[in-house]
Amino acid sequence: MRILVAGATGAIGRALLPRLVDAGHSVVGTTRTANKTTHIRQVGAEALVVDGLDREAMGRAVRSTGPDVIVHEMTDLKGASDLRHFDRAFAVSNRLRTEGTDHLLAAARDAGVGRFIAQSFCGWPYARTGGNIKNEGDPLDPDPPQQLRRTLDAIRYLESTVTQAPDVGGIVLRYGAFYGPGTGVFDGPLVEQIARRRVPLVGSGNGWWSFVHIEDAAAATVLAIGKGSPGNIYNVVDDDPAPVREWLPALAAMLGAKPPRRIPAWLARIAAGEHMVTMMTQARAASNAKARCDLDWHPMHPSWREGFAEIIRLRGTTAAAS
Repeated sequence: MRILVAGATGAIGRALLPRLVDAGHSVVGTTRTANKTTHIRQVGAEALVVDGLDREAMGRAVRSTGPDVIVHEMTDLKGASDLRHFDRAFAVSNRLRTEGTDHLLAAARDAGVGRFIAQSFCGWPYARTGGNIKNEGDPLDPDPPQQLRRTLDAIRYLESTVTQAPDVGGIVLRYGAFYGPGTGVFDGPLVEQIARRRVPLVGSGNGWWSFVHIEDAAAATVLAIGKGSPGNIYNVVDDDPAPVREWLPALAAMLGAKPPRRIPAWLARIAAGEHMVTMMTQARAASNAKARCDLDWHPMHPSWREGFAEIIRLRGTTAAAS
């Protein structure tokens, strides 16, 4: 198949491209930055420089490549470490979830694309009621903290727009919190902050999180292209959801750091905002049962426990070699 990956140099795109090429597909990857085209070509894909927020440019890109499938992985995470101002940090990503999705879908329809896969997120967007583990049919948060509202609105828009696009076979993948070498949880600054005890355990620490190794997320994406049912949403997370009070001290211990400091929710609310307290104390995790069943997906890293430890071992090996 001919597959266009929009956002090919992001975390998922970098892991996805070589898998698609190795599977024998003809792959085109887009990036907004010319100096990132080298990576795309190195793995055997064609490279295009295009701004996902430029409707005409995206239309030309899709027409010129003639894809059978489009995979929408466009994000902008340059300011994502500034979680205190969450919606501001994700402002461009949210435009890519709304305007960028519209541009890609319009181009897909014009080009007769038969399948459209889009990236979403699961975890804190779920409603903070009922059980700690949610499935795809459970509602999203009807009243999120102020700092999360624009981001959740953008997620809702993407999910509804894509799944209601049967003419292009729209499918949404709700990825859990990414981790992998230099990615997500291990992007550098966050690990450093945990190691220095700068990420506290807030209140009860009973916010539940779901993680997914970046390679497992890419593997699920490949399977969704072939096996996903249009109009569906799939949670792409590992088998081991856990509360913050469990995974944060465990990660600190793996890093050889002291346990995280504990601070009351009221103090965290003043220092970091209501949204951060919500993530740490009320967030819900997700079940991957549907993806396992429908996509026949089996994560190679079924638990963040072994996955985190593996990456830390690799970090140590790399540091020793250098």
